[in-house]
Amino acid sequence: MTQITSTPNLSERIQNLSESATIAMAQKARELKSKGHDVINLSLGEPDFQTPQHIKDAAKAALDEGYTFYTPVPGYPELREVIATKLQRDNHLKWEAENIVVSTGAKQSLANIFFSLLDKGDEVIVLGPYWVTYKEIVKLADGVPVILNGTLENDFKVKPEQIQAAITPKTKAILYSSPSNPTGAVFSKEELRSIADVVLPHEQIMVVADEIYEYIVFEEGYFSMGAFEDMADRVITVNGFSKGFAMTGWRLGYMAAPKWLASACAKIQGQVTSGTCSITQRAAITAISSDLTPTYEMTKAYLRRRDLVWEGLNSIEGFRTPLPKGAFYLFPDISSFFGKSTEDGKWYIQNADDFTMFLLNEAHVSLVTGSAFGAPNNVRMSYAASDDSLKEAIHRIKEKVKNLK
Repeated sequence: MTQITSTPNLSERIQNLSESATIAMAQKARELKSKGHDVINLSLGEPDFQTPQHIKDAAKAALDEGYTFYTPVPGYPELREVIATKLQRDNHLKWEAENIVVSTGAKQSLANIFFSLLDKGDEVIVLGPYWVTYKEIVKLADGVPVILNGTLENDFKVKPEQIQAAITPKTKAILYSSPSNPTGAVFSKEELRSIADVVLPHEQIMVVADEIYEYIVFEEGYFSMGAFEDMADRVITVNGFSKGFAMTGWRLGYMAAPKWLASACAKIQGQVTSGTCSITQRAAITAISSDLTPTYEMTKAYLRRRDLVWEGLNSIEGFRTPLPKGAFYLFPDISSFFGKSTEDGKWYIQNADDFTMFLLNEAHVSLVTGSAFGAPNNVRMSYAASDDSLKEAIHRIKEKVKNLK
């Protein structure tokens, strides 16, 4: 048997792909916990609630009813129909079942979209701070991510004039999330109108609106850009079940788009994964067409936790933390700690990466560096955890940062 001693040649594509910072940080937290440390993991964007019982019951019923076979590539027609009904009812998006493609998570929906839209060198304007995967998915599709960042003073929201200045003949799409991961910022109807007015004259540009946190909004008036009549065929809406229904492990997302793009995404999916899990799809029909009281109760809990953590972080000298309007993240600026060190010299904080490692190892609290989201002065803290865990995390952080001088 011949033993391979050299590393096999990997493609440039995989060598240029960054590991997910959120998943990597969660793994570090698990490793520390396995050594016996009491680690509070606030790095992953995962609800700590169980999936509501009526959705679980629907999955059990699907098994008993024999839904154990391959599914249509774009999803069961019944599921696509109730998604289209939901989009028309809640978001004023006039799509039909044929415009919907159901995938194994919203992440796959995004991948399908950019593999369908982009040729090598095409540009995608990404409104930052951005979810870690956006940039990497664009790169995987041979596109060029063009990052624009909003400022803390503007709730991290990119202004229309920034977008206007970034558009080139190679711009193929604009990508944003609202509510935002990692900042929790929510674009108002007026702000989306201003962005739409910039995009409209450029017929080659599509807008990809990631609305996965749509149900976790703390103020009235949530708006979808695709509801503007003049943008209806220019906006691709991405959503899913993981956040609003606490269905992260079920892996179900969807996109709504013009038929030409929906067909292209189904074509891609047919060669990669085919249709997603039959049991999950049947459960999703129940989730989206049933009473949303459990979802709204979770949102009430997130609002309480937001206020608890926001007040706690702002009581710590050195944290500058805007108040998020949605999702379940805080995104404080911690740059005041840069250049500081512990008295024993064990820790010297040069950047947000150092700061998160300091808190993980000293306070046993796991956060994610803002550099992963295009914001090197910040860290992301998920408050999708119990009140007691959040209170303890704030206490630990407060005590440990006192040692940075």
